[in-house]
Amino acid sequence: MSPLVQLAAEEAENPLIPPIPELVIGLIAFVIVFGFLAKKLLPNISKVLDERREAIEGGIEKAEAAQTEAQSVLEQYKAQLAEARHEAARLRQEAQEQGATLIAEMRAEGQRQREDIIAAGHSQIEADRKAAAQALRQDVGQLATDLAGKLVGESLEDHARQSRTIDRFLDGLDETATKAEAAR
Repeated sequence: MSPLVQLAAEEAENPLIPPIPELVIGLIAFVIVFGFLAKKLLPNISKVLDERREAIEGGIEKAEAAQTEAQSVLEQYKAQLAEARHEAARLRQEAQEQGATLIAEMRAEGQRQREDIIAAGHSQIEADRKAAAQALRQDVGQLATDLAGKLVGESLEDHARQSRTIDRFLDGLDETATKAEAAR
């Protein structure tokens, strides 16, 4: 064969188109592999994908349920917190009212005790003044009687006369003191 014929024969065979027997064998091998994959492998892959989809959807549902539960717990917490704040404010208000009442009671008690102490002091002062006036009256009366006895030259030992003299003298002193206070 000449090189030209051989070249022409090679040209008739297209390298892109395989020979028919190879094409048939390749097609049969493809059908066998595809059948095997369709029967054995694809159901397993489908099963795994379905399980995964269910797990994801279940996880999403669980997450949504957990989020809903968390939201309700948060709302309950906020409600309890608001209630606790309200209760604390009420207790604080009650404590302030009780404190004010207690302070008012203590002031009233202190005022009453002060008035009692002042009244007792005035009573004691008045009793002391009367006792001092009585003692002074007796001492002045005794001195006046002694002095009058020395002036008159006789003894004024008579008790009734002595008392009348002393009373007249002290009444005169009281009148003089009263007039002096009125003049002021």
